[in-house]
Amino acid sequence: MNLPNKLTMLRAILVPVFMACALYIKNPIICAIVSAVVFAITSLTDMLDGKIARKYNLVTSFGKFMDPLADKFMVFAALLVVTVKSAGVLQQVMIWASAIVFLRELGVTSIRLVCANSEVGVVAASWFGKCKTVTQILAIIILLIEPIIVANVINTYFIASYIMVGAMVIMTVGSGMDYLKTYWPVLSKSK
Repeated sequence: MNLPNKLTMLRAILVPVFMACALYIKNPIICAIVSAVVFAITSLTDMLDGKIARKYNLVTSFGKFMDPLADKFMVFAALLVVTVKSAGVLQQVMIWASAIVFLRELGVTSIRLVCANSEVGVVAASWFGKCKTVTQILAIIILLIEPIIVANVINTYFIASYIMVGAMVIMTVGSGMDYLKTYWPVLSKSK
């Protein structure tokens, strides 16, 4: 259990902390700020574990498998929280966007499991997949923070949230198609 793997496990442990902050802090402004900060710290562990693992040659099969899984827990929890706390059109958009993210993540996890049982072995996150994760993280932080800014300052629609949700969906679908295209030969061979 090296430092990158400990950071990955910390990320998984911080997910319920984030959910508790986002769902149980009653003051909306404090809730948004604290939950966004906890989510940002949780997300930061994702960047740090990968950089440390590559820099010090601490890449492990456990890390290659658990890192994307911890990312999924983090993103799923955040999307559930944001969807539950949203209202009106934004909530409807979040239901569809979250469903797309969940389906993509389940599909890619299935591809990883098939590859893990083949000559390919453990599939590390692709560059496209990492960009997708960054887009998801930014979208979630904006979704957490923008409602308090809009409600308290400009009293308008959640423009940044809609833009980032659109970018998140595009990156999610694109990276899912990239994984499918890359590993289709393994998937078709394993039928």
